[in-house]
Amino acid sequence: MADERIRVLLAKPGLDGHDRGVKVIARALRDAGMEVIYTGLRQTPEQVVSASLQEDVDAIGLSILSGAHMTLFPRVVELARQAGLDDVIIFGGGIIPDEDIPRLKELGVSEIFTPGTRMEDIIAYIRQHARRAQS
Repeated sequence: MADERIRVLLAKPGLDGHDRGVKVIARALRDAGMEVIYTGLRQTPEQVVSASLQEDVDAIGLSILSGAHMTLFPRVVELARQAGLDDVIIFGGGIIPDEDIPRLKELGVSEIFTPGTRMEDIIAYIRQHARRAQS
C-alpha cells in the first residue's frame, strides 16, 4: 500500500539566515504525521520548485523574515504553476505585514501564517487543503 501521508516541502527563500521558526513548524508537522522536506536556508524560487517536483509534495511552505515576500512568494507560485503544480497548495509565514496578505493571496499564495499562529491551525489548514487528504 502506498504511503498516503501528506508531503510538505518547507523552504527559506532569499537571504534569510534565521530558521528557528521554520524548524519548529517542521517538527510540528512531522509530529502530526506529515512527511516534511526542509530545503534549508537561502533557496532560490527555482530551487524550491525543483525540489517540490522531485519530492512530489502536496504543499509548499515558505518562511521569510527579510521583507522580500512580495517578490519571492509570487515567484514561487508562478514557477510552480508553470511546472504543472496546480494542485499543490503554497502557504507562507514569517514577518509579513497585514496589509500585504490580501495581495499575496490574489497572487496565488493560499494562506499566510504570521507569528503567534497556533500550530494546530497550521496543521488543520494543511490537512483540509492538501491533495492527499489526511484525518
